[in-house]
Amino acid sequence: MPEADRDRAREPEDLTPLFLARANAGDVDGLVALYAPDAVLAAGEIVARGHEEIRRFYEGLLRKRSHFPAVDPLPVIRNGPLALTMARSGRGTLSVEVARQGDDGTWVWTIDQLKVAPDGA
Repeated sequence: MPEADRDRAREPEDLTPLFLARANAGDVDGLVALYAPDAVLAAGEIVARGHEEIRRFYEGLLRKRSHFPAVDPLPVIRNGPLALTMARSGRGTLSVEVARQGDDGTWVWTIDQLKVAPDGA
């Protein structure tokens, strides 16, 4: 789907639902569009920098996993054009992201820590 026709995050709260919808649809390009071109994605440690590496990461992930369960989004913390987004999975892990508002008013993630496990998990 061309980027111009794709739903964009008008608020930082839109990012997590868009992620889940696109991941469950197998939409790699849609997932990449949720990130800034210079974004960093980590799964414990940094695994991808920039759109091309993020694309490769999600291509591999979607080959292994086809269903992403709903998560519990936590309240967004905003500071001007920056926001901290977080979500808790059913297993108690957290995802924590820094989002940035672009000149067009839409939001993208710039830093994404996919999984932060609580102590003992």
